[in-house]
Amino acid sequence: METGYDILFFWVARMMMLGLEFTGKAPFHTIYMHGLVRDGQGQKMSKTKGNVVDPIETISEYGTDALRFSLVTGCTPGQDVPLAMEKVVANRNFANKLWNTGRFIVLGLESLPADERASLAVTKPMDAAELAAMPLPERWVISRCHQLTNTVTTQLANYDFGPAGQAVYSFLWDEFADWYIEISKRRIGASDDAAAAATARRTLVYTLDTCLRLLHPFMPYVTEELWQRLPHDGDSIMVAAWPQREETALPIDEGALATFGSMQDLVRSVRNARAEYRVEPGKKIGAIVLASGVVGEALQAEADALAFLARLEPSQLSFEGAGSVAVAAAADSSVRLVVGEELEALLPLDSMVDADKERARLGKQQATLEADITKLEKRLAAPGFADKAKPAVVAKARSELAENQEKLNGVLAALEKLPA
Repeated sequence: METGYDILFFWVARMMMLGLEFTGKAPFHTIYMHGLVRDGQGQKMSKTKGNVVDPIETISEYGTDALRFSLVTGCTPGQDVPLAMEKVVANRNFANKLWNTGRFIVLGLESLPADERASLAVTKPMDAAELAAMPLPERWVISRCHQLTNTVTTQLANYDFGPAGQAVYSFLWDEFADWYIEISKRRIGASDDAAAAATARRTLVYTLDTCLRLLHPFMPYVTEELWQRLPHDGDSIMVAAWPQREETALPIDEGALATFGSMQDLVRSVRNARAEYRVEPGKKIGAIVLASGVVGEALQAEADALAFLARLEPSQLSFEGAGSVAVAAAADSSVRLVVGEELEALLPLDSMVDADKERARLGKQQATLEADITKLEKRLAAPGFADKAKPAVVAKARSELAENQEKLNGVLAALEKLPA
């Protein structure tokens, strides 16, 4: 039985006692007690206060699934549920993101023959042999999908509905959409490798199908609609098998998770450097990647995906050892990124910035910082300032001076690195 805690002794306890009295057994084996739904400020809804959220109006504006997902994921055992419209809007956006993800995958299957498309239907969990034969990004996303399935299954069994829904949300938005779908675009649309395209399609359908089954208890309408458009086996997702079968341990490639994690760290570091040096979004830059062992081999094998994600120019992307001649020659005129213990990258400045424009920009910063430093030094050196001014004022001036000197050192170092 599922009910609010406010009627525990008014109704639930009476049903339990009457059931035991007249039948000799408890009417419910489990009673799940949730909090009260309150407004966004945590106040009890009241017509007098005018803070009642009309579910019919909310559904009309934002959709049933968005409201349902907001209520379920906002539910923490023992606490009330604050229902803010900002949360409903965010979950409406998530439903749109899910729909667009499914639409992208479905459109990519339309050109396939009917039998090939039908063969992509998910009838059972992927086994370890098939997983091991896949390239790194596919092994990573399916391993993460299997980890998600294990987590959500355990959380639902323990009635942790909120964390379970948020786990699916985070995976679909932050990992599947942001990383693997972007990589799959290169495999399917910009590659002549039919086998790679087929593997990407299999991975896309398998991962989305699994996530739709996990998400169906939370968002039944959009998941059913998408599942019917995907290649599927059965009449409805409502009666489809749960992804985690009791007799099957879902395979997880721990090595792929660690190796692809290094690739993600490298991409993020390059993106951060691009933002720091204000590289135009559409401009591709060069890079020398210093990596060895399994990570180095994996990055070279996925050079195309790495270049695409980090906006690198493939012809200017190379992989070298730490002591190579190319690294020594480029070190002084490049931005060095230390990504991990055995993973670094050099980004040649001449591919990132217009040297003259960057020199002019840094020159203005240098002049401004030098003027500020001079002003602060005179202020601190003025007779009586350190003795008469409040200690907090003196400390603030010294802190500003040290901060500006540090910034100036950074600007001077950046100017020295610029190519002549």
